[in-house]
Amino acid sequence: MARIKRGTVSQRKHNKLLDLTKGYRGTKSKLVKVAKEAALHAGQYAYHGRKLRKRDFRTLWITRIGEAVKKEGISYSVFIDKLHKANIALDRKILSNLVVEDPQTFKHIVDKVK
Repeated sequence: MARIKRGTVSQRKHNKLLDLTKGYRGTKSKLVKVAKEAALHAGQYAYHGRKLRKRDFRTLWITRIGEAVKKEGISYSVFIDKLHKANIALDRKILSNLVVEDPQTFKHIVDKVK
């Protein structure tokens, strides 16, 4: 009888996994068991990184707004408080964008809040 090769499905899964871990160091890109573990960890790091990116951007926006408002003579916390009291519904992302791209409009908003 002729020999029959088996495992085309598992072979496909293994190849897919090894393609996913291509470029990893050492056996993490060569051996299936190690590559599977590396891919799982990479997924966890990526998930956590996406959460960190949101945190980092918010910090950047607050820093930008704080520096711009300091030039106008008020503190960041006072500015945000007065924004809320004046019912101006601009979030930190938009305010930070205004600081960078359109300082005149931002200065107008600060004057309105004062």
